[in-house]
Order: sequence, then structure tokens, then C-alpha cells
Amino acid sequence: MRKKIHVAVIYNEPVTQTESERKFVTASGELLEGAREQNGVTTLTDLSEVGVLEERTDIANALQSVGFKSSIFNVDSNIMRLIDFLRNTQPDVIFNLCESVGNEAIHEMHVAGMYELMGIPYTGAGPLALGIALNKVRVKEILLSNGLPTPRYQLVESPIKITLDENMNFPLIVKPAREDASVGISSDSVVYSLSDMKKRVRFIFEQFDQPALVEEYIDGRELNVAVLGNRKPTVLPISEIDMSTLPKQYHRIISYNAKWMKGTDEYEHTKGVCPAKISSELETTMKEMALKAFHLVGCRDYARVDFRLTNKNKPYILEVNPNPDISDDAGFARSARAHGFKFEELISKIVELAIERSAL
Repeated sequence: MRKKIHVAVIYNEPVTQTESERKFVTASGELLEGAREQNGVTTLTDLSEVGVLEERTDIANALQSVGFKSSIFNVDSNIMRLIDFLRNTQPDVIFNLCESVGNEAIHEMHVAGMYELMGIPYTGAGPLALGIALNKVRVKEILLSNGLPTPRYQLVESPIKITLDENMNFPLIVKPAREDASVGISSDSVVYSLSDMKKRVRFIFEQFDQPALVEEYIDGRELNVAVLGNRKPTVLPISEIDMSTLPKQYHRIISYNAKWMKGTDEYEHTKGVCPAKISSELETTMKEMALKAFHLVGCRDYARVDFRLTNKNKPYILEVNPNPDISDDAGFARSARAHGFKFEELISKIVELAIERSAL
């Protein structure tokens, strides 16, 4: 009997921090996103990572249903345990869901580099692409230098002397420069004055200990384009996040609450729609832009490119996301379903792409 291909699903357990490790209240006295208070102790868990707990099991079950052998391993901030696991089990392929180690997102690229050094095929982007994508400014530089539009921006690298470039126009949106999954983004991120911009920049430094990315705010529709494949990638149907019913006190952005906090107004009034209702000409343009961005950043196997669309239907690329969330309610899976893929077929295809690359 032919041996089943063994796929190890590698992920990182979300890290829960105590209040002594980080301040969990905003300047207005509200608890930060993901913060919980119980028995007088405040803790914070990054809810953007919690979804992987369900995703890992769904992927492992999908792999088994299509004939692979699967196992699940939690890195749990201990790289030596991971190395021992890989040595002992010797999986044929890794389904890479690891997005950080010890709550440090930069280690996502280092884990992929370890797979490279150990010679084990794995799904998704390589170390360089993962590192580039985490640096929002670097991605913007790459896009602009290759003729792809992205909102005008500046990087604020110090909370002491905060100035605004003359070519920047309000309203602006202020984000952490080295985070993903909408971490650090709320309705308060959109600012209309220099004083509010400075306040939000200081918030980013205080809570995330990193530079702040200040962008011109595009008040329009939010769409994302999923790309699947390598030698001849397939651009899947375009998905839109419909925010038309969002209460007026909120800006129409994909905030942390909108993405992760079930029960909040932002979450309940941001619904995915696929395919997006856009003209065929605009669809072609956005798909071409997404495919070009996919190659420029060095994505592999699967990726998602996020767009804002102005009221005059001009698309701007916000981010390029290698190894995006592929849980059932996420944008990538929504686009895959619209293309005709069942979840099991999508997971199997991603593994097959990794195997094909290793055989080249």
C-alpha cells in the first residue's frame, strides 16, 4: 500500500499577557481590543490569532478527508520543541499557520527560514516575502516604484517631534507600521486635525512600541482579491466587505473590532459579499494589479491583496497579505467558494502547490 503523505499543521498558540506586561487602557480609560478583566486581573489576548485554533482543526480534518495523513503542532514560543517535533515525525509537508513566536510577529519569517534550512516543503510564502509584507512602508515603496497606486503616506519614527509632510491631506488614518490583521486600528484611527494625528501617533508608540504609518484616508469601498497558484496563478472572484449598514458614528474601515470582536456594531455590520458588484473593466484592472503585486512581493501558493475604491472607482492597494486567513468566513475562502472550490479542495490545492515547488 502506498504511504500517505504526512502534512503537519504548524501554528502558534495565542499569547495572553498580564497588565504588568503592557498597559491595557486607552487615554479615554477604555480597555484595549482583546483585553478582559476578571477577578481584578486584566489580561489581553490577540484575538486576531485566536481564529487559528479552529482553523488548524478544520485544515487537519480537510486533509484527512482527501487522503492525506495530518498532525497538529503548536510552536508555543519554543523553537526547540518545534525542531524536535520535525526531526522525530519527519512530515512530508508543513501547512504553515505560524504567524508569530512569543508574541513577536517578526519571527513569522524566521520560522519559515527554519523550514528552509531543514529542507522541509511548506505551504505559502517564503521568509523574504513574509518579512517584506510585515513592513507596510517597504510594501508601499515596492508598489509605487512599479506603478501601482497606494494611498499617500509618511512614516513617523519618533513620538517626540511629530510633523506632517506638506503633501499630506486630511483626513488621515494612523496605523502601527509593523502589524497586520487590523491590530491597532479602530474608528479613532481616522483623524481630521494635526492635534488628533499627534495623539493617535503617540498611542501607537505607547501601545505597540513601533513607528506609526500615517496614510491619506480613502473614504470608499473595501475589496480584496485572492490569488491562488504559482506558475500560472488563478485570480479568484473579487470579494467586498459591505459596510453600508454600519452606524454613522463609525468610519467605514476594517477595524480590529470589525474583524474579530463578535457582537460589536463594527463586526455585525461588516459583511462579506462575493462576487463584488463592480464593472467588468474595473474587475479586470484590479485583478491585473493584484497579480502584479503578488509577484512583486514574492508571494507563493496563495495570497490576498486588499484595496480601497474611491467614489470615482479608482482602486488603491492597501496591503499585500501572504498566507492570509483561510477560515471558512474569511475573504479568501469566500472567493474560493465563488470560484467553485469546496474547502477541502482549497486546502488540498495549497498542499499540492507546495509539493510541486519542492519537486522543481
